[in-house]
Amino acid sequence: MTYLHAIIIAIVEGITEFLPISSTAHMILTATLLGIPQSSFVKLFEICIQFGAILAVIYLYHRRFLSLNIKFLLKLLYAVIPALIFGYFFNDHIESIMEKPSIILLILGGGGILFLFIENIYQSPALQMLMN
Repeated sequence: MTYLHAIIIAIVEGITEFLPISSTAHMILTATLLGIPQSSFVKLFEICIQFGAILAVIYLYHRRFLSLNIKFLLKLLYAVIPALIFGYFFNDHIESIMEKPSIILLILGGGGILFLFIENIYQSPALQMLMN
């Protein structure tokens, strides 16, 4: 991995971290497109980049984290619990999937289609009437 590769992967992480898409998957796909083989060093680099992005999010929203707003903290807890459970039980399976760019592309494409489908449902007039 060259310095240019590292900069490109860091930029991809920075952009995708604040979007409702998988920054990890996009970093892996970027590394694949750049011809960087997945090695222990590359995985460690990606973890360090993500840790930096997480610290940036915490810094950006530190007032909300420290405000002890129960509603916010409960929402945060509800969002984290499923990831912790799935990560605990399916860690090996998830790691094997994250090493295969073709599967990552299929999952991202399916997730994108699902987002479009859900967005279309929530914009339907009948549902808008029920929600109001």
